[in-house]
Amino acid sequence: MARYGRLLSDAQWEKIRPLLPKRPPRPRGGRPPAPDRKVLEGILWILRSGARWQDLPEEFPSPSTCWRRLRDWKEQGVWLTIWRAFLAELNEQQQLKWSESFMEGSFAPAKKGAVESAKPSGARGQSGGWWSTARVFLWETTFTLLPRRKSSSSRRRSRGSA
Repeated sequence: MARYGRLLSDAQWEKIRPLLPKRPPRPRGGRPPAPDRKVLEGILWILRSGARWQDLPEEFPSPSTCWRRLRDWKEQGVWLTIWRAFLAELNEQQQLKWSESFMEGSFAPAKKGAVESAKPSGARGQSGGWWSTARVFLWETTFTLLPRRKSSSSRRRSRGSA
């Protein structure tokens, strides 16, 4: 018996299924691909739990299959298509309050002549693109980032100015 059950209702799956790309049949046969619904539920389980890919329960397809399909669907724009379809449906049902929405500014270009109180360019925060890349990196590795140390050249500079 499935330990986690269905993460998608049948109604949700019927809305998503036509938006997923169709895979052409393999001319030489081989092992059939994992079902899209189980793969999508595996991806959702990872996103919902925050677990590592290698901790994906056995009732889902392999972690590498789920990760590969997540990557492929992102590159093909499938996630954006699904997002837009669900937003359009919610908008038709008047369940969205667009007056309460906001635009994320991490991708907006800065205007020249920023105010003097603004952070200098070296102190800027990480962009949204960096965070999404870091999130994928952290899913796939056990790499631990050590705290940044001051370089010896900056220590010499601070002693000289004191």
